[in-house]
Amino acid sequence: MSSPPGRRARLASPGTSRPSSEAREELRRRLRDLIEGNRVMIFSKSYCPHSTRVKELFSSLGVVYNILELDQVDDGASVQEVLTEISNQKTVPNIFVNKVHVGGCDRTFQAHQNGLLQKLLQDDSAHDYDLIIIGGGSGGLSCAKEAANLGKKVMVLDFVVPSPQGTTWGLGGTCVNVGCIPKKLMHQAALLGHALQDAKKYGWEYNQQVKHNWEAMTEAIQSHIGSLNWGYRVTLREKGVTYVNSFGEFVDLHKIKVQQLEKGLPGKLKVVAKSTEGPETVEGIYNTVLLAIGRDSCTRKIGLEKIGVKINEKNGKIPVNDVEQTNVPHVYAIGDILDGKPELTPVAIQAGKLLARRLFGVSLEKCDYINIPTTVFTPLEYGCCGLSEEKAIEMYKKENLEVYHTLFWPLEWTVAGRDNNTCYAKIICNKFDNERVVGFHLLGPNAGEITQGFAAAMKCGLTKQLLDDTIGIHPTCGEVFTTLEITKSSGLDITQKGCCG
Repeated sequence: MSSPPGRRARLASPGTSRPSSEAREELRRRLRDLIEGNRVMIFSKSYCPHSTRVKELFSSLGVVYNILELDQVDDGASVQEVLTEISNQKTVPNIFVNKVHVGGCDRTFQAHQNGLLQKLLQDDSAHDYDLIIIGGGSGGLSCAKEAANLGKKVMVLDFVVPSPQGTTWGLGGTCVNVGCIPKKLMHQAALLGHALQDAKKYGWEYNQQVKHNWEAMTEAIQSHIGSLNWGYRVTLREKGVTYVNSFGEFVDLHKIKVQQLEKGLPGKLKVVAKSTEGPETVEGIYNTVLLAIGRDSCTRKIGLEKIGVKINEKNGKIPVNDVEQTNVPHVYAIGDILDGKPELTPVAIQAGKLLARRLFGVSLEKCDYINIPTTVFTPLEYGCCGLSEEKAIEMYKKENLEVYHTLFWPLEWTVAGRDNNTCYAKIICNKFDNERVVGFHLLGPNAGEITQGFAAAMKCGLTKQLLDDTIGIHPTCGEVFTTLEITKSSGLDITQKGCCG
């Protein structure tokens, strides 16, 4: 058998005179130079049969490749360790084609069989952008800004398909336009209504009839949202990010088509609805049918099938690994379209920022999808961080957990005459890990503000003893977590008689 048309790559040793961290960064830079400077780069071991198969494949295709045999360099173990950090693959062969990580032996042969390898080999031209982001929501904007900070050329495509009545929104995604921001502002409006009712109990007298003007509220909120939309556009421009208000669709592995959609006229729908409480039936012809049951992942019309990205056919969401990588190595997904991950703005922002840092070699940190604080902004707020009681039992078993809980009566509710056993606090502790808090739950006023602080403590390894050792601020709702004594397993009564329990 003739020898393969492979060239031996050289990896000069960074030397031992530098501190190990500096030597490691230098090694990382040299490996990236090999990956980015060669059409086909194979990291191999001379005795590995799988590596031999891959070399023979490229030889049969007449493709010149570069090889670095890790067993034939002095610091091969260190090279493989850093290579694992770059590619998230621990084994050899480890193959890159035109800067794209293909994977190991099996994935390379699979790519050859489905035509992906040939497309990658044909892609010799320089790309117009280092990173293209489809979707200008919280995660996309975060990733774009971080990549731009790292000196990369970035484009953001964002387009909201208008409703049949022509309704659309600006840059910023769900959170800014129809999610977190308007939700919290409307929540505040509701709280002010409750406060008006409480005010009389606190001695406030007013004779004028108080009423709510919905139009005035929505106009004020929309005005604020508009200022945020404009602010995002200005920030992208200042950072040198190209923003295009158009619909993005994959047409090839590294090509995205930008076909602003026409508004057009909607089709007509015949609706037949039957009442669940009687024999009544409603029938009519409509332009629009609103089913207010949540959101769809808009992933089926952006050409993912053309490049082989897999989605969950049931919900349209995209499965990824622990570094947000799809089954197509150079395509990543973050934010609400991830399958099995929380749909939360701060999660998307953090994931986007960390992804940009990993992609461009300045960090290895991954997003923590477990200890995530969140709040439901109902009139009585609910905040949580970590595991639910059910999930904790599933993970740790019931006998290994201790659950501390209590009902409590906020002081500001006493004079107002609100119910004294509505608010609730609970922590879930792992008994065999120094009673580390693995779940935090709060139902009460300002639960979002309180939960945010305890979330930081949980990231630092909060335990029940640390809570007991903390002096509370009196009188506040948050102090209840410093005085928790009753366990669920004890079966003791948790109802309250006063503000201090």
